[in-house]
Amino acid sequence: MLLVGSNVGIGKTIVAFLPVELFALLRFVIALAVLWPLLRVARMRRVKRGEWLNLFLQALFGTFGFTLLMLGGVHRTSAVAAGVITSTIPAVVALFSWLFLRERPDARAFASIALAIVGIAVINLAHADASAANPGSFSGNLMVLGAVCCESLYVILSRRLTQTLAPLEICAYTHLFGFVLMLPVGLAGALSFDYASVPAGIWGLVLWYGLSASVFSFVLWMMGIRHVPGSIAGVFTAVLPVAAAVYGMVFLGERPTPAHGVALACVIAGIALASVKTKRLPPVAS
Repeated sequence: MLLVGSNVGIGKTIVAFLPVELFALLRFVIALAVLWPLLRVARMRRVKRGEWLNLFLQALFGTFGFTLLMLGGVHRTSAVAAGVITSTIPAVVALFSWLFLRERPDARAFASIALAIVGIAVINLAHADASAANPGSFSGNLMVLGAVCCESLYVILSRRLTQTLAPLEICAYTHLFGFVLMLPVGLAGALSFDYASVPAGIWGLVLWYGLSASVFSFVLWMMGIRHVPGSIAGVFTAVLPVAAAVYGMVFLGERPTPAHGVALACVIAGIALASVKTKRLPPVAS
């Protein structure tokens, strides 16, 4: 979660020098350079037709759509606001599971969804009031919220595939589809861009972002989730907005507002409420 949260701010730093579409394409190039050993024809032939359709949909929402919306969003809004909005993913997953999978959430999940909605509303209302100073911040927040919805759909779609495919295989195949989808979007900019105008340090950040977003954070999460309960893992998603805020304040000179604090408190309270199990007390002897 520290990697995911810091990547929100790192992405904002990079898109100040690179077009969003070109950076998005480079992310997939870097990911495939690492994941290509998993793309063996003999292994891919074992994937069923229905699984390929599911993988394509995951790539459409979780890699292609998420990357464009997230990078476009952080280009327009602050890393602090983007981090708070991104941290609502667990609540949005619960909401979509209810809407699309008919998995009715319990009372605590309902409360988590409500707190996440309140947090997003606080952020957007605050940025709407400040639209004169930064007219793109409100649209940037909406784009980040769209990225959250894309990632939540990715999580829902991945539930079925994890029963038949290894997590790293899913990662490799979805990034392959993502590269194919992103290629026509970023290719025109890639051919005409002045690469010499970009500082060397930014290229280092591009490499780090591609590796951490597509490989490191994914592998670390999968390794960790094998050893801790899901309820505990859910609590650690609260680290995401904190990491994004710290990066924004230290490296981008951003200063959180009271609205950010209220929204962050709502989101973290919702995550904790939904993730921490209620301790059941034994019945009192009469």
